Amino acid sequence: MEPPLSHPAMIALSLLLVALYLASRGLLGGKKRKKYPPVAGTVLHQLLNFGRFVEYQTELSRRHRTFRMLTPTCNYVYTVEPANVEHILKTNFANYGKGPMTHAVMEDLLGDGIFNVDGAMWRQQRKVASLEFSTRVLRDYSSAVFRDTAAELAGIILGAAAEEGERVDLHDLLMRSTLDSFFKVGFGVNLGVLSGSTKEGAAFARAFDDASEQVLYRFFDLLWKVKRFLNVSSEAAMKKSVRTINDFVYAVIDRKIEQMSREQHEFAKKEDILSRFLLERERDLGCFDNKYLRDIILNFVIAGRDTTSGTLSWFFYMLCKNPRVQEKVAQEVRNATTGDDDVGVQDFPAFLTEDAINKMQYLHAALTETLRLYPGVPIDVKYCFSDDTLPDGHAVNKGDMVNYQPYPMGRMKFLWGNDAEEFRPERWLDDAGVFVPESNFKFTAFQAGPRICLGKEFAYRQMKIVSAVLVYFFRFEMWDIDSTVGYRPMLTLKMDGPLYLRAFCPVKLHAISKLKTLSSTFGGDSDGWV
Repeated sequence: MEPPLSHPAMIALSLLLVALYLASRGLLGGKKRKKYPPVAGTVLHQLLNFGRFVEYQTELSRRHRTFRMLTPTCNYVYTVEPANVEHILKTNFANYGKGPMTHAVMEDLLGDGIFNVDGAMWRQQRKVASLEFSTRVLRDYSSAVFRDTAAELAGIILGAAAEEGERVDLHDLLMRSTLDSFFKVGFGVNLGVLSGSTKEGAAFARAFDDASEQVLYRFFDLLWKVKRFLNVSSEAAMKKSVRTINDFVYAVIDRKIEQMSREQHEFAKKEDILSRFLLERERDLGCFDNKYLRDIILNFVIAGRDTTSGTLSWFFYMLCKNPRVQEKVAQEVRNATTGDDDVGVQDFPAFLTEDAINKMQYLHAALTETLRLYPGVPIDVKYCFSDDTLPDGHAVNKGDMVNYQPYPMGRMKFLWGNDAEEFRPERWLDDAGVFVPESNFKFTAFQAGPRICLGKEFAYRQMKIVSAVLVYFFRFEMWDIDSTVGYRPMLTLKMDGPLYLRAFCPVKLHAISKLKTLSSTFGGDSDGWV
């Protein structure tokens, strides 16, 4: 990513931005002013702090619960007030959408997918996805995929770390395993990224991460359209990433269409989400083309793969930093599944029934506490379609970009108390140890209102299954006990670099033997997709 501007240049441009903004709003001529949010800086200050963006936004939010950053054309308004969040996401939902600016910034990556459109396109995709996520078929199918992938992951960890004492990069393994499982559930494709049997999936994942970072950078880069037109600098890299992404996704679509033509009589029975959208297209020929399918796929990838794998990585990082919590989670998993007995990983997934998963209240609380501090989408933006006044009395203008901020909100003492920055799963449990949810407008990790995440329960189920398998067979600690982990500035909150852990196996030897057998099996018989 390009270096930020020098301090003198930033100061000069900031002053120019302020003057241009005041002049454009008629505020230099003595007109009566509305009660706009206080100015905390300009878009150039955000660009200067791009590498630590969410921390910078958190610092500003501690000073102003609602504030604005100036750009040449509009306000960037940010808020951590739950009442404002409810107004934006529910009460006045029709007035806040993606809008033309967000669509333009994200179009190269997300196109006309569900997270980048309003109106009829959004309603169509929401309807099909809503029907799909509500089916028992998808729940049962996805749970089976999650169990199989978690077992494969456990086998790899044993082979790489527990037996030989090597460090394991759990972040990388989780990214690969969730990519495998999500493409299997979502698109009926066996990637083989976790086992390393194919390179195309790994190249796609790298390109997707690079493009996601560049999309976020565009929001603060006033010259990104010029760079794209000239095909230079960061935009040249963006174009290359998008080409890699497109080649991969269109190959997935072509393969699925070919499968459809071979198995037309069975196609309606397919469990994966892409098959459902293709079936929808079959019912209404010409309703959307392969480009639209490409956009739908990539939006599901950023929702299903990026957020889940990121949360799991932060979760195990928190477990290593809080051994007491890790032990409580492991004991709960054991109590809900096998009790005092030890079983091998080939047998253990059968114990992860819906009833057993629902009993894991502390695990649910620990995952939710992770999402409070490390939400999958740290800051979410909406476009204001007409002048409005937020519940806290601050005015916003038509064309303003209004942001609610899950990451800073999770660290606000006025919302969570003086221990807001502590990892404490107990805050989510009542005296009986039962999970008690908070308002979606205070805990905003899954959005709220009409756009609330359809895959919320889907994501929790996957995270619980993966977590339960790993904490049952292993105890984790940081490879370097003093190391800390940062994040990469992207649309989602992904770790910047590896999560090196040491894994121990407290289960009995007969379980270890079965686990080694499974590790050998997965290592030598992977089903790649190309």
